[in-house]
Amino acid sequence: MNTRMVLLVAAAALGLGALGAGAWMEMRPPVPQAEAMAAVPEIPLPIPPVPPRIAEGEDYEHCLSMLGSDPAGANVYAEAWSATGGGDGATHCQALAQVALGNPESGAGMLEKLANTSHAPDVARAIIFGQAGQAWLMSGDAARAYAAAAAALALSPDDPDLLIDRSVAAATLERYQDAVDDLDRALELDPKRADALVFRGAAWRHLDHLDRAQTDIDHALLLDPDNADALLERGILRQRQGNRSGARADWERAMKLAPDTATSDLAEQNLALLEAGPDRH
Repeated sequence: MNTRMVLLVAAAALGLGALGAGAWMEMRPPVPQAEAMAAVPEIPLPIPPVPPRIAEGEDYEHCLSMLGSDPAGANVYAEAWSATGGGDGATHCQALAQVALGNPESGAGMLEKLANTSHAPDVARAIIFGQAGQAWLMSGDAARAYAAAAAALALSPDDPDLLIDRSVAAATLERYQDAVDDLDRALELDPKRADALVFRGAAWRHLDHLDRAQTDIDHALLLDPDNADALLERGILRQRQGNRSGARADWERAMKLAPDTATSDLAEQNLALLEAGPDRH
């Protein structure tokens, strides 16, 4: 199991649902109309085409393989392995088990310490810093998430995933221009990243650059017509333009494409506020 998928498994075990941009679009009461706000997104963790590993061996692979079905067992296994010299591999697995068990703050601290102290190659340490940032976001600490993503980028500055991670933390801190700057660079490195376009579109919206937001969302949907997060965001833009029927259609489609996810939940909330009307608070 690669290092990106490991924390995705942990997130799923924690009940965090699908990973995507939708969770960046939290609802608040209409002022005067329904509008989505930024929240914490759950995005995939960084990994290069051939993943560097923080450790190797059967114990490491076995421990990681337990995270999805038995995180408590993985935690016990990692503790026992650590006591017999498991080193970085045991620490990594235990940290991820803590995230999966609903203790993302504990897991984030372990991951950050591991990234700081490991003698693994820089690109592997960058991935661990990236995972720490994700865990800090899960725990609600966007400032530490931003710092972890910045540390990751210091080791691997041209990684689009790490740039997207830092942009998410920046936006969660309402530093939308900083988010745009990171997403600009991520899209220079990988112009076909629909997720980055959706994030940037949302950031532009928060900066009241609606034309730029629309351009990014349209581009994202050109690349991926069934991108539920892009549809969620386009619905927000359509609602702001007074196109209630278009917004409703986008949110209903997003719900069908991504049921039982944060994206679906937010689309449903948007629809409820839309139906409540602009004068109800």
